[in-house]
Amino acid sequence: MPRTYFPGRGTLIEKTFLEGEAKGRAEGRVEERAQMVLHVLEKRGIPTPDEVQERVTSCTYMDILADWLDRAFTVSKAEDIFNDEI
Repeated sequence: MPRTYFPGRGTLIEKTFLEGEAKGRAEGRVEERAQMVLHVLEKRGIPTPDEVQERVTSCTYMDILADWLDRAFTVSKAEDIFNDEI
C-alpha cells in the first residue's frame, strides 16, 4: 500500500522546523519592539546614548519592552525609560 504524506502530521523534522520558525518570529517581534522604543525617542528629539541603545536592543522580554515603549512617549531623558517610578 502506498504511503500518503500529510503535512503537519507531526514528524520530528516538521516539529523542529515549526519550533524554529516560531522562535524566529518571536525574536523578530522583540527586535521590532526594541526598534520602536528607539524610534519614538528619536522622533521626540531625545538623545539616546549608546548605553541606552545597547540595553534596549539586548532586551529579550516583550513585557519590559512594552513598558519602555510606553515610557518613551513621556520621558524627558532616554535613561528615564528604565525607571519604574515614572
